[in-house]
Amino acid sequence: MLELLITMLERLGIIVTIAFILTRFRFFRGLIYHETLNRRQQYFAIIFFGFFGIIGTYSGMSFNTESLQFNRWAADLASDEAIANSRVIGIVIAGLLGGYKVGIGAGLIAGLHRFTLGGFTAIACGLAAIVAGIIAGRFQKKNKYASLTNAFIVGAIAETVQMLIILLLAKPFDKAQTLVEMIGVPMILANGLGSALFLLIIKNVMSEEEKAGALLAQKTLRIADQTLAYLRKGINPDSAKAVCQILHNEVQTNAVSMTNQTEILAHIGVGDDHHRPESPIQTQVTKDVLKSGKLVVASDETIHCRQTNCPLGAAVIAPLKQRGETIGTLKFYFKSEKEITNVAMELISGLSNLLGNQLEIAEADKAYQLAKEAEVKALQAQISPHFLFNTMNVITSLVRIDPVKARMLLVSLSHFLRQNLNATTVTITSLEQELRHVKAYLAIEEARFVEKLKVTYDIADEALLVKIPPLTLQPIVENAVKHGIKNMDQDCRIHIAIHKVPAATVVVVEDNGQGMSQDRVDQLGKQMIDSEIGSGIALYNVNRRLTMMFGEKASLQIESKPGNGTKISFSIPHAEEC
Repeated sequence: MLELLITMLERLGIIVTIAFILTRFRFFRGLIYHETLNRRQQYFAIIFFGFFGIIGTYSGMSFNTESLQFNRWAADLASDEAIANSRVIGIVIAGLLGGYKVGIGAGLIAGLHRFTLGGFTAIACGLAAIVAGIIAGRFQKKNKYASLTNAFIVGAIAETVQMLIILLLAKPFDKAQTLVEMIGVPMILANGLGSALFLLIIKNVMSEEEKAGALLAQKTLRIADQTLAYLRKGINPDSAKAVCQILHNEVQTNAVSMTNQTEILAHIGVGDDHHRPESPIQTQVTKDVLKSGKLVVASDETIHCRQTNCPLGAAVIAPLKQRGETIGTLKFYFKSEKEITNVAMELISGLSNLLGNQLEIAEADKAYQLAKEAEVKALQAQISPHFLFNTMNVITSLVRIDPVKARMLLVSLSHFLRQNLNATTVTITSLEQELRHVKAYLAIEEARFVEKLKVTYDIADEALLVKIPPLTLQPIVENAVKHGIKNMDQDCRIHIAIHKVPAATVVVVEDNGQGMSQDRVDQLGKQMIDSEIGSGIALYNVNRRLTMMFGEKASLQIESKPGNGTKISFSIPHAEEC
């Protein structure tokens, strides 16, 4: 009995080998990572584990119940012979990983094969193989390979049930009893241990791969975090040098270089002092990558620095793409081709895509900034030449009759124009600066309207430090002047209020002008309007920039009725509310 146990344990080496090979198959990974298998995966698993059971049968030892002798390998059996085998292991693993269908299918294949070998236990062992699949399927769990103890118990139970079936069905009974006494305990222990060992190997191999994948993902994310700040500036020699240094440190290469479509922008590592001249072959490989947009491995012989003839080793040349077009290359140099593993290739391919995506993000960010500048310029374009001409005419008329007031208007105009120019260079300003801009504008308008316009202010000084986008308040005030009170002959009033409430700073611009219909109110600030008196682009841009910076809570609120004036307000949430 002890000799049999030792021999069966020795042959578990076959199980170890098969378990390792299994982890290379895609369908087997499906068994591990998916709760349910599609029909094709189930067929593959049934056939594979069925043949695994057949191997377990052939790797067993035949036992003669008359001579009580073991034959080292199982073959065709005489009527008084049976097999001490590890067939149950493949069936148990099939059921544990694939469920009832896979377990029963594998058991059916292995059981039918066992039946064809003959022997007085042929029917009992064939039936026991199917029962083993049912038992293993009963113990299938979502966390399929977590418990080695569970695998040992299921393997031992399946083998114990086989011994019971042999005692019940195999004839003559005395031979069945002798067989179970000789092989029962060794087979129960060996097959239980084999099932646990099989899952242990799978668990370790899969865990190592998952760990390697996690480390690879962590490294990729770290590289992405470090390179993003530089690639926001696009590809240039400075940003390329910084990125190459990061990649050289993280990927642990012999050297790293980056090119655009015509020249090498940066090279870090071996040969960094004399890197620019390349061999003709290397140059051709780079051109091929730029043309095809595909990753290429260059051998040791083609990569060297022509000036110093220093060997750079083998290289992986990856394309840098932007919107599907190859705009440059990344070159990763290794000491030899042996260092270019599958993991390294996957990492480089991923980094090539990652850096290309970062360049696209940088371009999108640049486009966004240009769009914001265009919005500001669109607001500046609202300054009508007629406004400037009228202002200059007013100043000219005042030079002789009221030179002091003329000087004041020139100062106001200067301040007004300066604020408009400054708005192109800043992305945010304070309410205090905006209010100065508005006061300069209204000082000019008050001089033009000559006693017809009265402006009042209700300003809380503590609210003036709040930050807002430039050219936010002035277009609202200008809208009140140009469209609200322009047709009034007298008693024109504009009231500007800025004060704090518990959660926000509220800005209100109110006039007593002609007002507008509710339909026009519903359109203003939300879309541009096709109208003879204006397009509404100024209020639309103001509203859009407020909501982009502070959210919908900061959008323009417009109240107006025909003949009753217009009130436009917005709220800037306090920092903790944004």
